[in-house]
Amino acid sequence: MNVNLTAKYLQHLRKCRNYTQEELAARLDISRQAVSKWETGVTVPDVDVLLKISKLYDISINDILEPKIRPQRIVDFEQISAIPEKELKEILRQLDKDSLVIALMGASPDTNQFCEKMFPDIDFEKARNEIGRVRVETVEEMQKQIVSMINLEAADGKADT
Repeated sequence: MNVNLTAKYLQHLRKCRNYTQEELAARLDISRQAVSKWETGVTVPDVDVLLKISKLYDISINDILEPKIRPQRIVDFEQISAIPEKELKEILRQLDKDSLVIALMGASPDTNQFCEKMFPDIDFEKARNEIGRVRVETVEEMQKQIVSMINLEAADGKADT
């Protein structure tokens, strides 16, 4: 589970229903601060609250914790270079360094160079050596999560207009 993706998805679900944080909190009988903490990735809702959220939005708890975002802008990790650099940097900064490095382990040299240029403060070679070997499934999952974050960002942009 990617906490940042879950946080963004919870915010997306709320905004799509035109609820304020206070309105959602009232519907779930919790504090507005709790909603804010979920949407910023500080915490994740408790199981009983997840059940209430799933009923409210008519989706499964699994869909909340591991959202499947429809492609809005890209379908593949290799397409990230098509996203404006400033926007992409903002999205990728939501990840920890190791997650980005792991995703890049399965990327083309061009995509690696693109990201390394975008984040000159990260020593990617050193980070790869520190992480060591990673299962292909882990690399693919991290790439999927990044693609989902980009597409969720695009979906939010459409919902706001």
